[in-house]
Amino acid sequence: MKKFKLAMAVLGCGLLLSCASQANAAGVGYIDYQKVQAGYPLAQQAIKEVDAKALELQQFMVDKEKQYKALDTPLKKQNFEEATARELDAKQDAYAKLRSQKEELIFNNIQAAAKKVLVEQHLDAIVDFRVVFVGGVDITDLVIQKLKTGGAQ
Repeated sequence: MKKFKLAMAVLGCGLLLSCASQANAAGVGYIDYQKVQAGYPLAQQAIKEVDAKALELQQFMVDKEKQYKALDTPLKKQNFEEATARELDAKQDAYAKLRSQKEELIFNNIQAAAKKVLVEQHLDAIVDFRVVFVGGVDITDLVIQKLKTGGAQ
């Protein structure tokens, strides 16, 4: 009889703990990453910087094309092509590096803000909104608000 009472007590405690853990779990949040980027001023500034660098690269090519057309001998054209190719490679590498740095900075800031929202809202996980078929909690606006108030740094 004592073993039966002990088993029932253990079973009851297990049920209570199970119910308590389910009550604390708020579920899954989801985020529209592109909407967050659009609402994040630092992301918009980074996009402008990257776009300006791309325009600078395009203008470089236009200018070099004009210079190339002004050359009169095949040797001058060949030397110009080689020098321009090296210069273009360096500019393209700088552009790719800038773009990568900005993307990583923005991603890290958005991820940090999302983690803070996850803790504040007692969520189990945050996923992309395209993964959610039904249910979940949209935290997109909370993350944007956190980013605008500087809560991600």
